[in-house]
Amino acid sequence: MNLSAVGAIYRFEMMRFFRTLMQSFLSPVLSTSLYFVVFGAAIGSRIQEVEGVSYGAFIVPGLVMLSVITQGISNAAFGIYFPKFTGTIYELLSAPVNFLEIVMGFVGAAATKALFIGVVILLTASLFVDLTIQHPVAMVLFLLLTCLSFALMGFIIGIWAGNFEQLQLVPLLIVTPLIFLGGSFYSISMLPPIWQTVTLFNPVVYLISGFRWSFFGTADVPIGLSLLAIAGFTVLCMTVIWWIFKTGWRIRS
Repeated sequence: MNLSAVGAIYRFEMMRFFRTLMQSFLSPVLSTSLYFVVFGAAIGSRIQEVEGVSYGAFIVPGLVMLSVITQGISNAAFGIYFPKFTGTIYELLSAPVNFLEIVMGFVGAAATKALFIGVVILLTASLFVDLTIQHPVAMVLFLLLTCLSFALMGFIIGIWAGNFEQLQLVPLLIVTPLIFLGGSFYSISMLPPIWQTVTLFNPVVYLISGFRWSFFGTADVPIGLSLLAIAGFTVLCMTVIWWIFKTGWRIRS
């Protein structure tokens, strides 16, 4: 394992993040505050509690997942697409590093950035509502796995994308709607039975449900299924990346 190469890629990617640290810090703070104003005040005044939890606190796990997933995807996608765009990816491919070391550097940095955003949102949310984390170990585990898995997905999108517009195509048209329809701001038990069944085909439901369980001890789906879903998604993304580097798809052309 060439840890020097992994560290070099990781530091390079993190330097881009630190150059815009103020923007990276202010954006989640402002967006979280706006969500609490809109959802917490407007909707929260009509929905006092959901499954015994105040509505303001109930939406916090969904807010964290929303930002962590989108940030993990966007950071990893841009991180690997830019070397493709400038042609410097061939320097990586010709260097004495294997695909796993390249992935560890880019995905590790993207996951770190997403984790930072998630922590900032949690701290911001604690200013608006009282948060109690019943299962802190599970909360950290779900947060880390989500950062890692969706950074891997973003890495795949960055390799697939042929231009800057395509970088945003999957997150905007597929991932973001799945997050909003995955119980971010409501419990799926509030839906009619037919729509509850349909919603269970949304993989994001299992992530948000498991993450919310770590806070309040309530979940829309069994916690075991949530862990299985996120672990399976991580393995699937790693398998796809291994295949990409093995075949050179969208890299060597």
